[in-house]
Amino acid sequence: MDRETFHNCCSLAKMPRQIHQQHCSSYFIEYLERETPYLKFFKNYLIPNQPCMFSKKFTEDWNCRKNWVTVDGKPNLQRLLHEFDETPVPVANCSAKEYNSNPKQIMPFKEFIQYWREYIQNGHSSPKGCLYLKDWHMQRNFPEHNTYKNPIYFSSDWLNEYWDTSEVDDYRFVYMGPKGSWTPFHADVFRSYSWSANICGRKKWLLYPPGQEEFLRDCHGNLAYDVTAPVLQDKGLYAQFEEACQPLEIIQEAGEIIFVPSGWHHQVYNLEDTISINHNWLNGCNLDIMWQFLQDELFSVQREIEDWRDTMDTWHQHCQVIMKSCTGIDYGEFASFLKTIANTRISFLNSCPRNADNCQDLLAESLCALGPHHAAFDLQRVLQIFESMLGNEDFKRLDPSALSFKPEELLQEIREAVRTIV
Repeated sequence: MDRETFHNCCSLAKMPRQIHQQHCSSYFIEYLERETPYLKFFKNYLIPNQPCMFSKKFTEDWNCRKNWVTVDGKPNLQRLLHEFDETPVPVANCSAKEYNSNPKQIMPFKEFIQYWREYIQNGHSSPKGCLYLKDWHMQRNFPEHNTYKNPIYFSSDWLNEYWDTSEVDDYRFVYMGPKGSWTPFHADVFRSYSWSANICGRKKWLLYPPGQEEFLRDCHGNLAYDVTAPVLQDKGLYAQFEEACQPLEIIQEAGEIIFVPSGWHHQVYNLEDTISINHNWLNGCNLDIMWQFLQDELFSVQREIEDWRDTMDTWHQHCQVIMKSCTGIDYGEFASFLKTIANTRISFLNSCPRNADNCQDLLAESLCALGPHHAAFDLQRVLQIFESMLGNEDFKRLDPSALSFKPEELLQEIREAVRTIV
């Protein structure tokens, strides 16, 4: 990213988002080939928040596409069993509903493989229901396997960058499911982006652009569990269903990578026995969407316990606690998240090894590959969101102990670092 592109991207990112009941007919899926420049993806898909599909050429050299797949394109269950054997894995039951999701259990990997084999032999059915191994942190637990490479298009990944520093969690997952397994209607954590690569098998995606989900709520405000269910035709329960557009339907083939933008609700089916690798991620392009999501979540909590406001001196702090229990983050941690991202880029710009070969780790290598103007763009976006937070009444009410730094001082550091580049 050069200086002119930096200024153009900053201007584009500041433009108000049009998210009010956009119609799916105005969207289509574009396919990107391997020679696609990063800046094309950045300007045409990341900033405008548009979906796209990357061809199978992007994954053809991944180890998992060679080792986890048989010559006829099926999951190599024997090889997988040899690699992971007794490893405990999370498994959902797609045949059961628990709130708006599927109940999960932890089982040994070999037990899931045994189930999968029996499921296939029984014509893709089982008295146990349709089980789906999902949200497995395989990469975190087996980094030495070198299973796949994160494409540069998705390398500006603040979500995993931040959680890697805590060494507690991450948002990199492996999914393995038989034909017929599926994921109910939802949007991704923190309204993050996601990318999903089919190692083998095929998926069907139903995607709705931001705003359409409001037509898919019942009379109690609950989001639909299955957007294809006949119950949505009940006007007494789903009064606005007919106003929703038809979803963008996408068939994802083996080897392809789909990019799902922020706030696009979706429902996904495995049309064959399928293995996929999925990352949730966010960066400066969709940081404003995450911040708006957190504000909306806090407002929902405040509305639910409004009756207790005058009876509790710590009502606002309790709202933050409840929000974190529901979403996984509160305003204090969001501020710490931004500080971590900013400090890394300030340090990078101060040292700025221009050659990726001189970088000491994967994060530095990624920053080098994207360049100093990309780091400056990141800092500009952190600056904009922090300025918004400092004017937010709920952020002002945070207990001082919730922050380990002074935001005003960090903002000054950011301004000085960006000034050296622009």
